[in-house]
Amino acid sequence: MAHTPVNHPARPIYRAIGGLTGLYLVVFGVLGIIASAGNEFFAQDDTRVLGQGTNLGFSVVSILLGLLVLAGVALGRNIDVLINTWLAYVVMAIGLAGLAFIRTDANIFNFSVVTVIVVMVTGLVLLMVGMYGKVGTEEEKDAWQKARLVL
Repeated sequence: MAHTPVNHPARPIYRAIGGLTGLYLVVFGVLGIIASAGNEFFAQDDTRVLGQGTNLGFSVVSILLGLLVLAGVALGRNIDVLINTWLAYVVMAIGLAGLAFIRTDANIFNFSVVTVIVVMVTGLVLLMVGMYGKVGTEEEKDAWQKARLVL
C-alpha cells in the first residue's frame, strides 16, 4: 500500500502507545470483573469502572482484546500492524453498536455514552498505531517515499 508509511521514524513510540492501549484494556477488564463480580454476565445495571458502564461480558471482551494487542506488540514483525488495524475496526464497530443500543434491552455490554466515547477513541488510537507501525525493507521505504513525493 503506497500511502502507508514504512519504517516511520516514530515507529517505536507508536508501538509503545499500542502497548499502553492494550494494557489499558486489560486493566479496565480486570477492574470491571472485580466491580461486577456476582452480577449476571450481561447485567444492565449501574456498575461503573473508571467512569464507564460495564458488566462481566464487556470486561471479559476488554481483557481478550487487550491481550491480543499486547501479544501483537510483543511479536512485532508487522503482525502488530495487522492485529492493531483489524482490532481497531472491531472496537469501533462495537462502539457504534453500543451507541445504537444504548437505551434498549439489546445493550448487552451495559454501555454508557462515556463508554462509547472511550471505546471509539481506543479504536482510533489502535488504527493510528496500526497505520504507522509498518516495518519493511529499504526498497519498500524508498518506494513509499517516492510515491509520497509524486503526490
